[in-house]
Amino acid sequence: MISLDEAVTARLESHGERFEVLIDPDAALAMKRGEFEGDLEDVIAAEDVFENASRGDRPAEEDLETVFGTTDALEIIPEVVERGEIQITAEQREEMMERKHNQLVTTITRNAVNPQMDDSPHPPERIERALEEAGFQVDPMEPVENQVDDALEALRPVIPIRFEEVTMAVQLPADYAGSGQAQIREFGDLEREEWQNDGSWVGVLTFPAGLQNDLYDLVNEVTSGEGDARVIKDKDELRTR
Repeated sequence: MISLDEAVTARLESHGERFEVLIDPDAALAMKRGEFEGDLEDVIAAEDVFENASRGDRPAEEDLETVFGTTDALEIIPEVVERGEIQITAEQREEMMERKHNQLVTTITRNAVNPQMDDSPHPPERIERALEEAGFQVDPMEPVENQVDDALEALRPVIPIRFEEVTMAVQLPADYAGSGQAQIREFGDLEREEWQNDGSWVGVLTFPAGLQNDLYDLVNEVTSGEGDARVIKDKDELRTR
C-alpha cells in the first residue's frame, strides 16, 4: 500500500450516492486508459470504499450492492476509478508536475546528444534551462513517455539535440574481467563479446547516447582506471529520432 500523502481521491457518483477511493495518481490514470497491469494492493492507500474519504465515512453495504453488485473493495476500486473522476488538489498537481518534469529531464538526458558537439551528451542542467526557455510544461495527467516527442520539438529551436544510440567497445584487463564484465554487460544491449588469450574481456554494447559518460565512469570504477572504452564511429546502424 501507499501512504495517504501519496494518494489522490477517485470519485464516482451513481444512484444518488458518492463513492470514493484512495489510489496512486499514476496508477489511477493507467486504469482509466486500460493500461494498468500491476497489483492493486500496491497502489491503494486503503482497501476500502468511502462515501467521504477525508472524513472516513463509509457507504451502506446495500448501496455498494446496488451500484457494484458486490461489497468487495478490491473489485469496486477499479470500477470507481474507471467510471469516476480523479480529484487532484493544487498541491498534488504541483508535486506530480515536478516529479514528471524530473522524469522527463532524466529521459532526455539519457537519450539525447548534441549533434554540433560530436554527439556529446547534454548535461541535465542544459536540458532544464532549455525546457524553461522553450516554455515547455509537462502534463501531470499524461505519461512521461507520451510527452517526450513534444518536448523534443520544443527544444530543437533552443538547442541542437537529437535522440540517438551509440555503440561502444569496452576492454577489461584480466584482473578485473571476471567481476567487471557482469556489470558492463547489463549497461546496454551486448552485441558481441570475446575473451582474449591474456584473460581480458572485450564487449561491444549499444545503449542511449546520453549515457556515454556513465559508461566511462563505470569502466573506470570496475577496473580502477585500467580499463578502456571507446565509441565505434563507423557503424551505420545508429538509430536517430
